[in-house]
Amino acid sequence: MLNRDLDLILFDLDGTLTDSGPGILNCLEYALQDQGITIPPRDELSKHLGPPLVVTFGEVFGMNDQEIAQAIDKYRERYHDVGLFENSVYEGVPELLAELQEAGLRLATATSKPEYSATRILQHFELDQYFDFIGAAALDGTRDSKNLVIAHTLQNTNTHPSSHNIIMIGDRHHDVIGAKEHGIDTIGVLWGYGDADELQSAGVIDIAKNPAELRDLLLDSSGL
Repeated sequence: MLNRDLDLILFDLDGTLTDSGPGILNCLEYALQDQGITIPPRDELSKHLGPPLVVTFGEVFGMNDQEIAQAIDKYRERYHDVGLFENSVYEGVPELLAELQEAGLRLATATSKPEYSATRILQHFELDQYFDFIGAAALDGTRDSKNLVIAHTLQNTNTHPSSHNIIMIGDRHHDVIGAKEHGIDTIGVLWGYGDADELQSAGVIDIAKNPAELRDLLLDSSGL
């Protein structure tokens, strides 16, 4: 449980703010088909939602660097025009963000999705108004891990874990591990793509089953 005032709340995007699974899965299948790779069943492919594409294509499907680059290009060919909007906001998320903002808390994203895509999604669903900064990955691959995205977000919000109280909100172990590298704790959420076992094993300090529970954890612990 949190027991301190908060200076900044970092939010993952996919599986935390929006259910982007349908678009991501469609584009993964599009890219795998182009590579001549047998497409796994949807329930198996869904297990790989969340990590950066370079991890999914490299570690899961065994592609080399050249094949990864080609697969990412193919993925984005469909995603930027179609897959981006095969997406929906989780129920209760806009209300949660509005209430946190009204309480005077600073919000920022820290997503492994490229900044171009993350910005378009947040603007499309009118969620961008709640964030002081949209922290995301670089399209050229130079900032492609959760650790680097968080570092980028902290730098651009003039926030440092040694002098500020920060919390990460995410649905996968990558969120927890990336935040830990900066000494930041994570609250896991169960409405996304991870489960309680994964999040607890990664070391979350608490888990929220729905946005209302997350609201209580954040505002009650902030003394607001």
